[in-house]
Amino acid sequence: MPEVENVVIIGSGPAGWTAAIYAARADLNPLCVIGVPKSTPSIVLPGGQLMLTTEVENYPGFPEGVTGPELMDSFQKQAERFGTKILTQDIVSCDFSKQPFALETSGGETILAKTAIIATGATANWLGLENEMRLATSGGGVSACAVCDGALPVYRDQPLAVVGGGDSALEEASFLTKFASEVFIIHRRDEFRASKAMQKRIFGSDKATPIWNKVVLDVLGEKSITGILLKDTVTGEESTLDVKGMFVAIGHTPATGFLEGSGVAFDDMGYISLETRSSATNIEGVFAAGDVADSQYRQAVTAAGMGCIAALDAEHFLAT
Repeated sequence: MPEVENVVIIGSGPAGWTAAIYAARADLNPLCVIGVPKSTPSIVLPGGQLMLTTEVENYPGFPEGVTGPELMDSFQKQAERFGTKILTQDIVSCDFSKQPFALETSGGETILAKTAIIATGATANWLGLENEMRLATSGGGVSACAVCDGALPVYRDQPLAVVGGGDSALEEASFLTKFASEVFIIHRRDEFRASKAMQKRIFGSDKATPIWNKVVLDVLGEKSITGILLKDTVTGEESTLDVKGMFVAIGHTPATGFLEGSGVAFDDMGYISLETRSSATNIEGVFAAGDVADSQYRQAVTAAGMGCIAALDAEHFLAT
């Protein structure tokens, strides 16, 4: 019979690595399954969404800022310092019906575990354009998080665009009006899906301009964005909008496909449901942390805090 792990952490973003640090320091000898890089339908890297962030200015302890990959590398080194074991594979299915839990890997292995911490995050939904992803991964002015990136100097006093029409899109646009010269909100319909309160805030801003009935055909610019090629959804007419930044806000998809049939409960949006302030799911011994269980905040620092909670909850579970 294979060795039974005390704690298996699935995921390697701020939540996963923080859980690993705390579990390792508690002498639980955790195993962190960090995943494998993917490029379709969008780029997903071990380390999470921060791996696509060129500059992080709002994580405490880095007064000069730090790149996302550098931050995640530091997290990993700290986890490894305390003895975290690392497996570069995906978990493809989970059996939480009995102890020990059985986790199947993409390499065909079965990992047995007394507890599991799910920290697989949520991926931003992108438009799927080649230039969009090229500029997003090179720091060229395309982002999926205004709160993360919108205050950077490159965007200040510049015309910016937000793509989307829901609450998150208008929230992003509202945030960007603090820094941009003008914020264009590109929406494929002639009215927003966002709440009336959020719409009222946007329509009351002299910096926010809706661009109705438009879809993005292409993102223009070589090293950095210079504009967006648009198509009118009614007339089919194409036009160019000059901007220095584009923020895609068409939702996120929690990375929970491998949990199908596992019995883990989800909320109405597909995120793991946490019924209390703890990290406990509906299955004893299974915990969740970070964006996979957080549809609202989606910040590195909140994810790290949730990772800490999950490790402490797992430690308490193992001690009882």
